[in-house]
Amino acid sequence: MHTDQPLALLGGLTPSQFMKTYWQRKPLLVRQAFKNFKPPVSMATLKKMSKRDEVESKLIWRNQDEWNMEVGPFSRLPKMSETHWTLLVQSVDIHDDAACALMNQFRFVPDARLDDLMISMATTGGGVGPHYDSYDVFLLQAEGRRHWKFGQQKDLSLVPGLPLKILQNFEPEQEFVLEPGDMLYLPPQAAHDGIALDDCMTISIGFRAPDEAALARGMLEAAADQILSRAGVASGPYGEPPLPGPALNKFYRDPAQPAVAHPAELPDRLTEAAMAAANKIRFDRALATRFLGCWLTEPNQAAVFDSPLATEMDEDQETDAHASAYTHWALDRRTRMLYRDQQLFINGEPATVKAEAGLKRLADDRELAGTDPTAKRLSQEALDALADWIDDGWVHLIRK
Repeated sequence: MHTDQPLALLGGLTPSQFMKTYWQRKPLLVRQAFKNFKPPVSMATLKKMSKRDEVESKLIWRNQDEWNMEVGPFSRLPKMSETHWTLLVQSVDIHDDAACALMNQFRFVPDARLDDLMISMATTGGGVGPHYDSYDVFLLQAEGRRHWKFGQQKDLSLVPGLPLKILQNFEPEQEFVLEPGDMLYLPPQAAHDGIALDDCMTISIGFRAPDEAALARGMLEAAADQILSRAGVASGPYGEPPLPGPALNKFYRDPAQPAVAHPAELPDRLTEAAMAAANKIRFDRALATRFLGCWLTEPNQAAVFDSPLATEMDEDQETDAHASAYTHWALDRRTRMLYRDQQLFINGEPATVKAEAGLKRLADDRELAGTDPTAKRLSQEALDALADWIDDGWVHLIRK
């Protein structure tokens, strides 16, 4: 992606201009961000998806001043002739290729921040009430019309006792009606309320925003896994392979411990030893990379990878596939892949192969043609890893 190339979906701004001027700062309304826009899925398909066990969905409706919410899957939904109800379907991108392709148009933001594509469909008067999100969001109108009110208010207190997070004192500053193809970007904590003016569909492209507690807890978990791994004990997802660091395998010794008159009192020397051991733990960039690489590539809990087709790659093709002009690797829509320097992470695991140029290209572009110069330089270790990922359904080999 060229960061200095104007994009219609950003109203003619370049990604660099958008990130510098609007990202996490102020709203942006783009009329006809997608001209002649066609939704990736129909309303009928969305309804069918909400009936599946593996799809996360919610139904929200309002009776006068009473808000109600029910979690799917749903055996039946209200009729379209009934007003004031909304169906939310999460992570449509992992269930539909077209939805995934749409979400990928927003990859001028790092993949580490890109979360999912949610679709809401609503009948006249439907909405989820005035609220705010703790993350950035693009709201793309797919069908029908929705009336948006929004503002960057400081009072974010919520109405108590509701199944939804509804702002208690909503004070909008601007309002617009969005039609198909129009899009509104909102930074974190921008208060907003969207009400359907007719049967409508809205697509939300949301982004991850971990809080400090999640980051700190993850670093502690990664450090604990590393301690176990270096001690030769089975560890958690952040342990293998072990990173350079102290083994912490020395046993506590206290040859100078005197006899005590208060045996139940914790010894100062033991307390100091515990603090000294903790101070040996390295909270460094290597540990942060391991934690973030594994955590941020963990597949969505609803992701189920399909078994590869027998025609994708046979044993004779595994070693020389890079030499074929017709070879084309593509990440499965559910696959998450990140890298930093020579470290590569895929679907919650550190890769057993270094992040070669070809594998970085695959992660960045989500596909890699055999004719690409970086593909021709793939090592045997990289080809073996690709073959394993194909067997796992994480990568697909396409004949073009």
